[in-house]
Amino acid sequence: QVQLVESGGGLVQAGGSLRLSCAASGRTFSRITLGWFRQAPGKEREFVAAISWAGGSTYYGDSVKGRFTISRDNARNTVFLQMNSLKPEDTAVYYCAGRPTSRIGVRRDEWEYWGQGTQVTVSS
Repeated sequence: QVQLVESGGGLVQAGGSLRLSCAASGRTFSRITLGWFRQAPGKEREFVAAISWAGGSTYYGDSVKGRFTISRDNARNTVFLQMNSLKPEDTAVYYCAGRPTSRIGVRRDEWEYWGQGTQVTVSS
């Protein structure tokens, strides 16, 4: 089992930046593909970004490409999401997710472990 705890959410003005962190415990961190999803009120949970076991491969949702960067520090059992040029439509609860395979998936049902989420609010 893997426990994921997000932090770093908050309120920011449009154009600003935030950095989310997700600390993991439990199963060997380095053997878990990690990702971020987000869910706005009344909307489906949306894939944001993912990173492979060793960090060599990353994948982003179309709406965040060029603005968000995912990274991981296996020595600290932590994955990060650097969010730049934030827009009001980025407002959502952001969830850290993990799956015990080497492949990156973009569907919610492909991910096994979930954090509790952290709120990100972008004001216009």
